[in-house]
Amino acid sequence: MKLKVKPDDFIVKEEIKAPILKEGDFKVYLLEKRYWNTLDALQRIAAENGLRLSEIGYGGRKDRYGHTFQYITVRATKNLTTREKNLKLTLMGYLNSPMSPELIAGNHFEITLRALSGEEGRDLIKRGENVKKYGFPNYFDDQRFGSYDKEQGFFAKKLLLGHLNGALKIYLTSIYPEESKEAKERKRFFMANWGNWSMCLEASKTRVEREIFSLLEKEPKNFAGAINLIPKEQLSLYFAAYQGYLYNNLLKEVLLNQGIELRAYPGVVDDYLFYLTLPKKSFNYLKSLMLPTAAQKVPFPNEEVRREYFKVLEREGLKSGDFNLRKIRKVYFKSFLRPAVVIPEGFHVGNLAKDELYPGKLKLELKFFLPRGSYATMLIKALSVNY
Repeated sequence: MKLKVKPDDFIVKEEIKAPILKEGDFKVYLLEKRYWNTLDALQRIAAENGLRLSEIGYGGRKDRYGHTFQYITVRATKNLTTREKNLKLTLMGYLNSPMSPELIAGNHFEITLRALSGEEGRDLIKRGENVKKYGFPNYFDDQRFGSYDKEQGFFAKKLLLGHLNGALKIYLTSIYPEESKEAKERKRFFMANWGNWSMCLEASKTRVEREIFSLLEKEPKNFAGAINLIPKEQLSLYFAAYQGYLYNNLLKEVLLNQGIELRAYPGVVDDYLFYLTLPKKSFNYLKSLMLPTAAQKVPFPNEEVRREYFKVLEREGLKSGDFNLRKIRKVYFKSFLRPAVVIPEGFHVGNLAKDELYPGKLKLELKFFLPRGSYATMLIKALSVNY
């Protein structure tokens, strides 16, 4: 099976809760894009219009491998324009508050799965009936963990354990596939010369690199000060990645406690566990269960969740008090409740058809709606896991 072969194979249309007005404090634009992730697109739009990124309100982050539609806002006194080929902005009206995650109701998806054999296609259709009825575990998917370093681990875990030097090293030396050759070579240099701040400063190219290594050259052990120089948006992504990992582990423990048949699907960090069907008692429990993300203060829906939550923390070598990061000022861990299981709305599976891109293969189209924060790619995993 192949997913996201071309942008129109993965169409995402954001739905917002607030009514769009004829006048208001903020202009609302519909951002349509291909081959751009949300942050890169907004940075380009901000630069072209002489704005700071913080002046543009947005709700969700959409990745580059799709044809996506989402809402953004800017103060009514300002205008947005763009000349990029795969970026389109359409003025829709006004809101009285800036766009934020809280204003998103969810996303409508139209997805084409390609290069299927007949057997694969029939299995997907059959499993689609189960997903339609029982939903799927509401894990954070791999794209949440883009900052995870397979050798060094999670930035935020290092931070929580008090390993500030290690956290900073992850930020400045982790190499990602999409980076330029120059950036990768520079990070390898930082890794090889870690601790020699003068040499690292001389090799620096970005503003943040220069600021961090300039500080360390003067104050070699001031890792907290250096981490506070990392942009807030990037710190938030690092925190969210580890929060997502802890949540996923809590969800797996809760599923294992149900005594149901589960199958593993490999992920970037570790395996996801899926069920095919659920007994009535488990279904009624899971469909209404809300699980907390990790923080110093956490709301627990019941004693089982409390017990499994602290089991996960203990396995990671953490305590609740570790989440109170007094030395980091820009961002912090805040707990929120997230559904353990999601049942897609308006779930429709089309008929198998010839795949025009892969001769001799078939394609299958899916349509559905998911609430804010749930991943369509996780639904696809639930459909395709090997039982």
